[in-house]
Amino acid sequence: MNKKITVYDMAVVGLMAAMVFVSTALLKIGPIMTPAGPTQLKTGNVICLLAGLLFGGWRGGLAAGIGSALYDLSDPTFAPSAPFTLVFFFVMGALPGLISHLGGRDGLDRKWNLLGCIAGSGSYLVLHLGKSLITLLLEGSDFRAAVTACTVKFITSGINAVFAIVVAFLLAPALHSALEKAGVMQKLRHGHSHTAPQHQQAQG
Repeated sequence: MNKKITVYDMAVVGLMAAMVFVSTALLKIGPIMTPAGPTQLKTGNVICLLAGLLFGGWRGGLAAGIGSALYDLSDPTFAPSAPFTLVFFFVMGALPGLISHLGGRDGLDRKWNLLGCIAGSGSYLVLHLGKSLITLLLEGSDFRAAVTACTVKFITSGINAVFAIVVAFLLAPALHSALEKAGVMQKLRHGHSHTAPQHQQAQG
């Protein structure tokens, strides 16, 4: 009942959202040839997972969703998809945070970190492909043709999903340790402890 959003929370969400935006726009690896055609590895997806692993569910979800939606809004081609992007990437960032911080683990248990990464990346993949399939069907595509097209997209998107899981899982411990040494994690944890000082309670 004493929890509330602090300045540190807003700063973390804003900074991570900016990192998601910049990495999505500028930091791509590729093109890489696959059986389904060329694809690019998107480092923005890695940042989305890391936001949840490092800072928890709601912070990670907001950072991933806002940063990705802002990227869509910056390009007229993708702007109509921004509301879907906000929701899909919120899920992608929130699930790793919720799972890896469950039971007070604070993103320090590697097994739960991996499970969170798989859940976040896998959920986004399902939502993304589901939207693609429904869009093709609404546009009049034959069901079999739509499924074939989504199968091709599954291969390229699946490669990105695995890339994001592996890199985020490997980077999280080192980044968490660095943030602990910098005092960031302590400030976020103690920022939610808003019990009034003893002398104020006595006066009340």
